[in-house]
Amino acid sequence: MPLSSELFANAAAAVAAAEAILITAGAGMGVDSGLPDFRGPEGFWRAYPPYRTLGLRFEQLANPAWFARDPELAWGFYGHRLNLYRNTLPHEGFAVLREWAATRDAFVFTSNVDGHFEKAGFDADRIYACHGSIHHLQCARPCCGDIWRADGMNVVVDDETGLAVGGLPICPSCGGVARPNILMFGDYSFLESRAEDAGRRYQRWLTSVAGKRVVVIECGAGLAVPTVRMESERIAKRLSGTLIRINVRDPDVPAGHVYIPLGAAEAISEIRNNLSLLQG
Repeated sequence: MPLSSELFANAAAAVAAAEAILITAGAGMGVDSGLPDFRGPEGFWRAYPPYRTLGLRFEQLANPAWFARDPELAWGFYGHRLNLYRNTLPHEGFAVLREWAATRDAFVFTSNVDGHFEKAGFDADRIYACHGSIHHLQCARPCCGDIWRADGMNVVVDDETGLAVGGLPICPSCGGVARPNILMFGDYSFLESRAEDAGRRYQRWLTSVAGKRVVVIECGAGLAVPTVRMESERIAKRLSGTLIRINVRDPDVPAGHVYIPLGAAEAISEIRNNLSLLQG
C-alpha cells in the first residue's frame, strides 16, 4: 500500500521550520550503502559465513576477550569490517542530510562505528559516535590511555576461515595486540576519553539550541539495542521538538511525531522532494 503523502509533507514542514537539527542513526542507516544487516544470527551469518561453522553470533564475536584468547579471530572479524567500511561509500541520503545541516545548527548522534558521517563530509566535531569508531585503535590490555587513528593500518583476512593472516595491529607503547576503540559487549577495557570528549561537545550543543525550533531525524535505529531510539525520544521531548523516525521494521513513534516506514535513502529523498515543493 502506498504511503500517505501527508507523512512526507509533515516531515518536510518540520525540516523547513527547523532552526536546529539533531540527526540520530543506528545500524539501519548503513544498509542502503550496501552494509550488511546483522539482525538476528541468520542475518549475521549471511554476511560472515565462516562464523556459522564456529557457531559464533555477532554478540559473541564482538567481545574484547577474543583479542587475548584468539587475536587472529578477533582481527578477522574487525579487520573485515574495517576494510568493508573503508571501501563502502555513504549513500545519497547522507549528502542530503549534510545539505540540511549546512544551513542550520546541527549535530549527529550515532551508535554506528563505521565513520560514514565523517566520510560523507560532516564536521567531525559535530559527531558523537557513542560506541566509538573502528577507525581508531587502542591497546587491547590496555597498557595506557592512548587512542590513535587506524590510517595506513591494513588487516588481511582469509575469507574461507574468517581469520586475520599476517601481522596484526600492535600497540606502539607495549608491543601487544591493539584493538579498535569500540565499545563491545562485556567490555571493561574500552578507553572512553575520545567518546567522552564528543559527548561533552554534544551536551554543550544541546544547551545552546534550547529554545530553538528543533527537529530530530532518526534513521535506522532498531529495538535490539535501543540507545539511539531512546536518545531521539528524550531529546525531542526535552527540547519540544519534532521527531521524524525513519525505520522499515520499527517505525512507531510517540503521539504527535512523524514516522516513515522506509529505508533511509528513499525516505530522505522523498522528504527532500516535498521540501522543494514547499520552498517553491
